[in-house]
Amino acid sequence: MAVTHMSDHVSWGLYIANFTFVVGVAAGGVMMVIPAYIYRDRDMHEVVIFGELLAIAAIIMAMLFVTVDLGRPDRFWHLIPGIGQFNWPLSMLSWDVLVLNGYLLLNLHICGYLLYMRFLGREPKNAWYVPFVFVSIVWAISIHTVTAFLYAGLGGRPLWNSALLAPRFLVSAFIAGPAFLIVTLTIVGKLTEYQIAKGPLKTLLSILRVTVVINLFMVCSELFTELYTGGAHTASARYLFFGLHGHSQLVPWIWSAIAFNVIAAIMLFQSRLMERRGWLIAACVLCFAGVWIEKGMGLIVPGFIPSALHEIVEYQPSLVEWKITAGIWALGFLIYTAAIKVAIPVLTGKHTLKARPR
Repeated sequence: MAVTHMSDHVSWGLYIANFTFVVGVAAGGVMMVIPAYIYRDRDMHEVVIFGELLAIAAIIMAMLFVTVDLGRPDRFWHLIPGIGQFNWPLSMLSWDVLVLNGYLLLNLHICGYLLYMRFLGREPKNAWYVPFVFVSIVWAISIHTVTAFLYAGLGGRPLWNSALLAPRFLVSAFIAGPAFLIVTLTIVGKLTEYQIAKGPLKTLLSILRVTVVINLFMVCSELFTELYTGGAHTASARYLFFGLHGHSQLVPWIWSAIAFNVIAAIMLFQSRLMERRGWLIAACVLCFAGVWIEKGMGLIVPGFIPSALHEIVEYQPSLVEWKITAGIWALGFLIYTAAIKVAIPVLTGKHTLKARPR
């Protein structure tokens, strides 16, 4: 940890910022499941596996970001019940460990079972996966809610002490997940033989249009509450948006995020956006980047500035932190790409038990 720019004042930096964001990406994968299984959208059934695979890759990334943030990953054994002190149910961190691992196992089971049945050429039995699908919907909401409660429960950090934090986390998750999936499905449709119908893309676009506007409204509500009332507890928000006592390193970050989200919202409401795939992908990239900044550098870091002793110690990630973060993102993309490469031949019927060469 000595090679990072984190300190006793700012003890959570780029790693935890990315952890918070990718947990939202994992939760956002459930947006494929809700229309498919609750509203019985047949077109969404065909592509729901892409959302489940995204959740698996994102949860693995989230765990890796926590691992590198430990500084001493070899001390992970302290979290193992019976060997270390898990401190459940009092600690919100222990709840986070449970829901993240549980969500990973749920998605591994659902994806593994559906793909294996497709490989065997058999019809999946509802009893073996449908109950787990509905549990995963609730679980997806819980993983980001627990993460939000982890921050909101820290009384010494006024920026996070908001009842809106959990709803904001969920809304931003339902921006990042669908935005990433729209780009993924567009690329899959262009580069592979798997044909993506317009129905799933239109459904995800409709979700994105609503959630982007709700997210901007929530940000404005938080900003009004923090700045209009004034008081000592608004120092973190004032530092984030306008700088404080000559310190303003995070100001360009947060206003860039707001600009990205506003521009993306305008683009998403353009007519005939589905026919302009370049515009659609650009809007999704802006949404993804905007939420990444807002939930990362725009939320985690300013929670520590000023400190509980009213000291201002600014933070900018070191080169080592950027390299490790890039490595974890690269591994996440590798896992997701490999999973899709395995899934598509099975889904198209090219790689099945009967079609396998003897």
